[in-house]
Amino acid sequence: MNFESLIAAATEQGASDLHLEPSLPAAVRIRGSLRTTGQPLPGKLLLEAAQQIIGKDHWPQFLARRSYDLSRTIHGVRCRINIMQTARGIGMAVRLLTPFQATIEKLNLHPDLIKLIAHTNGLILVCGPTGCGKSSTMAALLQEINLSETRHVVTIESPIEYVFKPRRAYIRQREVGRDTPSFDQALIDAMREDPDVLMVGEMREPETMRLTLNASETGHLVLATIHSSTVTEALQRIVAAFPSESQNGVCAQLADCLVAVICQRLHFRPDLKIQLPECEILIPTFPIKNFIRRGEFFKIMSSMETGADQGMWTFARYRTWMEARKSWYIPSANDEEPDSESEEAAQTAEKTPPLITSQKSAAGETKSPAPAAAPAPASGKKPIDIEPVEGGLNAIISKLGSE
Repeated sequence: MNFESLIAAATEQGASDLHLEPSLPAAVRIRGSLRTTGQPLPGKLLLEAAQQIIGKDHWPQFLARRSYDLSRTIHGVRCRINIMQTARGIGMAVRLLTPFQATIEKLNLHPDLIKLIAHTNGLILVCGPTGCGKSSTMAALLQEINLSETRHVVTIESPIEYVFKPRRAYIRQREVGRDTPSFDQALIDAMREDPDVLMVGEMREPETMRLTLNASETGHLVLATIHSSTVTEALQRIVAAFPSESQNGVCAQLADCLVAVICQRLHFRPDLKIQLPECEILIPTFPIKNFIRRGEFFKIMSSMETGADQGMWTFARYRTWMEARKSWYIPSANDEEPDSESEEAAQTAEKTPPLITSQKSAAGETKSPAPAAAPAPASGKKPIDIEPVEGGLNAIISKLGSE
């Protein structure tokens, strides 16, 4: 029994989390329930696995903090790993990430969420309790941008969970502790990196929240996560993180820059044998912006209950939509991951396809990108390229005759 075999066994059981502790059997979380499996694990096995995963260069950091966060691809599965010192020795908490590229459709989210990425600036908050799929939803929104928009995306994560392969978007991913010392420094750096979209893995400290709000006010679309059980609690947590003398200004910032708040939780469907996200979605209409500006968060829920026409969802209304939905995406073991790469492979990835960009004329008009050349006909004859040249129609006729 080694660390890789434990990951493989948890994956085969369909687990979302794996917990390892010396002198205790491994515990797996399957469909929200925790169960133990196998024999008690020796502490030496976990110590050796931790040293190998962290590496000699970063081992002193673990000894100083007694914890370490990182992500790895192990046995073909992308894992987010927290290594910790416990009373029994070295323990681990491993999150097994989805084996497919997250999109709105593949996560069985409401298709209207795609409309949120049409915004070019503002703040999209994704919230919920631990283990509710916030990171997957964020990855799905970014992947929708990647597949459809020519934008520069910068992500700031701790650690990197989903590794993106640029398609139409130009994506840079930075890991706190490895590529940048902190969320705060990365956000300051990002203002000099010409981003269109910023993703902040988690807002924990007031300074991180302040810099995130500032970025969303300066012409960037910012996606961020925060732990909370409802959309109103998410807003209250942000405001309460600041000193009382600053809270009025923070409320005004939130009211001005907010695009949406998505709160989600997971619900297991026995008939489908998968966990589905249930969402509460807040769209900042003028009345809700006034409530946020005045700090009257308790009035938001009543507006959400009557705000279906504005794209708002309560948990109860969203559950009704789920019950009426007939088609679902069911992930399988055969799903390929064409767009993901391991963290190591990402550093030496193949050249990405050229970006499709629009061009602006001197008059400021946007021109559509030129269409790709048509393929050669099956006969093998070279297609004739007709271009505007001197001589007009006569020159064209002469060219046709020579062919």
